[in-house]
Amino acid sequence: MKTLLRLFILALTAMLGTLVLTGPAQATTTPYCGIYWGSLAKSGSQQDPVPGATLVNARAGQHDCYDRLVVDIAGTTHFDAWQVQYVSGVTDEAGNPITVRGGAMLQVIVRAAGYNDQGAATYNPANPHEAVNVTGFRTFRQVSYGGSFEAVSTFYLGVRARLPFRVFTLAGIPGSTNGTRLVVDVAHAW
Repeated sequence: MKTLLRLFILALTAMLGTLVLTGPAQATTTPYCGIYWGSLAKSGSQQDPVPGATLVNARAGQHDCYDRLVVDIAGTTHFDAWQVQYVSGVTDEAGNPITVRGGAMLQVIVRAAGYNDQGAATYNPANPHEAVNVTGFRTFRQVSYGGSFEAVSTFYLGVRARLPFRVFTLAGIPGSTNGTRLVVDVAHAW
């Protein structure tokens, strides 16, 4: 009996020694594609609409690590009046819920008018609920244009899940030397 007890204690000691020497498994710290963006709200420094800035186009593209939405804004070479955040739900002016395909919704607020000084639309997609075709995209599910009111335009971006995103601007828009591109990149994974 004493021999069995000694063998048991020896085996237990060896097992505990092995666990102490090897330590816990190390978690991977390498992010997906080197992305450290996060998913919290992001905004530009200006909170008022930019006088003379007009929304003229929106388009999307696919990249290896993320999907990209680009909003073209004419009339300014420096545009920093935007806000992008995940929202759980929003309504239109009539109080009807706005829904988009996907597991999460990004609200993209652009403080630029979607119309000119005469009230004519400067951005008028054929189908506002499908403002940009994102069929087959890895992360994007739908781009819906919510319209423009008092020089503030809104897009609702349906994405697969709440994923990291970044927002930045680039000078110039296609066909013009006076404009800014607002860029929203949403990662394919964490």
